[in-house]
Amino acid sequence: MKLWYIVVLVMSSVGFIIMGIDKGKARKQKWRIPENTLWIIALLGGAPGMWLGMAVFRHKTKHKTFKFGLPILSLLLLGIVFYLS
Repeated sequence: MKLWYIVVLVMSSVGFIIMGIDKGKARKQKWRIPENTLWIIALLGGAPGMWLGMAVFRHKTKHKTFKFGLPILSLLLLGIVFYLS
């Protein structure tokens, strides 16, 4: 099931980009991307990319739900993808 790999790769790329955009908006004190939207992207397969984006952009690192939730969700997601493959 290569489709699962593609979905996670695409959504992780989207998640990474979204974290960068939200960090840029935070710096400029502009309208931000709602946390619910970030979590929906993470649940749809973007968690690994968002986890990487969190580290690269140093974004949402003080939020415990993101600090611990994204790594756990990423590992669960990757485990499911490998199991289904």
